[in-house]
Amino acid sequence: MHDIRAIRENPAAFDAALARRGDAPMSAELLALDEARRAKILAAESAQAEQNKASKAIGAAKAKGDEAEFERLRAEVAAKKDEVAAMQAEAKELDLKLTDMLARIANLPADDVPEGADENDNVEVNRWGTPRTFDFAAKEHYEIAAVAPSMDFETAAKLSGARFVVLKGALARIHRALAQFMLDTHVDENGLTETQTPVLVRDEAMYGTDKLPKFGDDSYQTTNGWWLIPTSEVTLTYSVAGDILEAAQLPIRMTAHTQCFRSEAGSAGKDTAGMLRQHQFEKVEMVSITHPDESDAEQKRMLRCAEGLLEKLGIPYRTVVLCTGDMGFGARRTYDIEAWLPGQNTYREISSVSTTGAFQARRMNARFRPEGGGKPEFVHTLNGSGLAVGRCLIAVLENGQQEDGSVTLPDVLHPYLGGKSTLDASGNLI
Repeated sequence: MHDIRAIRENPAAFDAALARRGDAPMSAELLALDEARRAKILAAESAQAEQNKASKAIGAAKAKGDEAEFERLRAEVAAKKDEVAAMQAEAKELDLKLTDMLARIANLPADDVPEGADENDNVEVNRWGTPRTFDFAAKEHYEIAAVAPSMDFETAAKLSGARFVVLKGALARIHRALAQFMLDTHVDENGLTETQTPVLVRDEAMYGTDKLPKFGDDSYQTTNGWWLIPTSEVTLTYSVAGDILEAAQLPIRMTAHTQCFRSEAGSAGKDTAGMLRQHQFEKVEMVSITHPDESDAEQKRMLRCAEGLLEKLGIPYRTVVLCTGDMGFGARRTYDIEAWLPGQNTYREISSVSTTGAFQARRMNARFRPEGGGKPEFVHTLNGSGLAVGRCLIAVLENGQQEDGSVTLPDVLHPYLGGKSTLDASGNLI
């Protein structure tokens, strides 16, 4: 959510920032609506003052026994009361319209975000690991002999339709092991607090984390009104909605492993093979609630937490900073981590780490009290995948595949698999 006061103070800067995203200028329309709203509020306040003045005069007229004046003033008060109510209703309608407009405008990019139109203009900032050279043609995850028996798309389609998968046996265990490994690392090494949250939330939680009103079509809503979370960013971030935190409480660092649900309404025809893009998937999420002065450093910290997981797993990756045309709606800066997938012979996104500044905090009224007192200020909120479990499974399988159809598994997963280290060509852990 944008601050209308900041737009009033520098409309040209607001429009220039929108232009960097490729969006049309909005300040003139916003300020015209804001001016009409404020004028209506002022008119209502003036009419209220006249109503109060006439109300006081009624008593004086009654004391004097001036019946005619008493009736005139009583009629005037009744008329003013109706006038005030009408003006207040108009002011509220204008306020709601302004709020809705502000809620549909994307966050402004940080000054250091590179300008560009789409993913081709993203800028690589880091690369780790050397992609393995194969003596055979590397296969995509669902084509590997060890994987095929336990990655069941036919049963999933029978149950739920396209873009679902049933994992069985050893593959389901490896998937679970990955999530446990991520959580343990975040808790034991990265200092995050493990949190279990609901996957059903109210409108307010989706709105406060900028998923509504603009992206309702990309999420699932139950018949009785709850929303299925697209990621636990929603629940972790909204957990501080309406709070006034003490500065000493910051930063608050949380992690959660949850099911996530996305309709992929804008992704028709993309990645239809395999389990790269699913309607239901699991993710380990990271969320930080920070002091504004610390949010940029916190984003770098969160990025390293996610990168470190891939390094422990031995998966080559590259990190890019998204350009203005490729950033998500609520982000002011986003880093994507892309894991190397030899079956596709390319890097694919496995994590996004974003800072929203005060964009979400203003929507959900999450504030902190500065040290030494003073007026409460909005916190900054950050979120990042640490990591997408299904995509991480894909990367582990494709990078560990062997010519005989087996898969060698990363050392860090062995303790979670009872000491077993290989998925043999028949799909068994050995």
